[in-house]
Amino acid sequence: MPNPRTTDALGAIGAFVNAQQEAGYADETVRLRGTLLTEFLEHVLNEEKTASLTAEELVEPERTDSWLDAADAGETRRRNTLLGPDAAAAYDSQRARIQTYNAFTEYLGLSLRRAYPPTGHGDRLEPEQAYKLLRTLAVRRPTGANAATSIRTAAVAALVAATGRSVPQLHGLNVTDVDLERRPVPVATVADFDHPLDKHSVEILRRWLAVRTGIMKLQGTDPGYLWIPTKPGRARNGAPAPKPGLTRAAVRTLHAAHRNLVLQVIGVPLRPYALLPRR
Repeated sequence: MPNPRTTDALGAIGAFVNAQQEAGYADETVRLRGTLLTEFLEHVLNEEKTASLTAEELVEPERTDSWLDAADAGETRRRNTLLGPDAAAAYDSQRARIQTYNAFTEYLGLSLRRAYPPTGHGDRLEPEQAYKLLRTLAVRRPTGANAATSIRTAAVAALVAATGRSVPQLHGLNVTDVDLERRPVPVATVADFDHPLDKHSVEILRRWLAVRTGIMKLQGTDPGYLWIPTKPGRARNGAPAPKPGLTRAAVRTLHAAHRNLVLQVIGVPLRPYALLPRR
């Protein structure tokens, strides 16, 4: 078996990604780590005007510093952001780079580790940032993305921002808990408390309810859950796959859909938590 340290860096990254998949890491995590390591390699190759490096050469501290500094300044970005093309890297994206670097060096058998930045307020969005993200999620759908899942994700995000409640707290809502016709202000009722909804949130929720109605018409019955799966589930133990709409969408499903869509749209896998208002 070849020594992964002395393998060409691109080949080592591919082998690392395969090893992560075999170890059972989530698909989103594996894809993100492959993307970030490729970004790392491309930055170093361009910076040093060289064609190749071994994996051990790539992860040397000086090269790692150069990559993290460039990423922090937004120089490795491939797409625009909510704050413009020259914005500094999001806090969570830098943390993801360090997590990826540490996982890669561990795979190589090297005792090179970077300290994780402390958890702080950087993983929360300011109100204007949150509004821009919601507006972006509502109007932009990546190529190949499921339309129903995308609008459901935007609706969940809108309620998180409007109510200040987390996804687990919103998970058990029924359609009757959202009154978009209430006057003078539409509301969402969570734990017996009425949260007023702004016009933008109402618009997104109307779109989701329209999509949901279309899904439920195909089932012939409606249990009333606000958040429903948008695709059939997986067949288990010989039982047929459950049809969309007859069960609640799982919390993990709503979380994964959010992270995946946000990652595709703005390049940062922000959690719904980032939309919660600061206290």
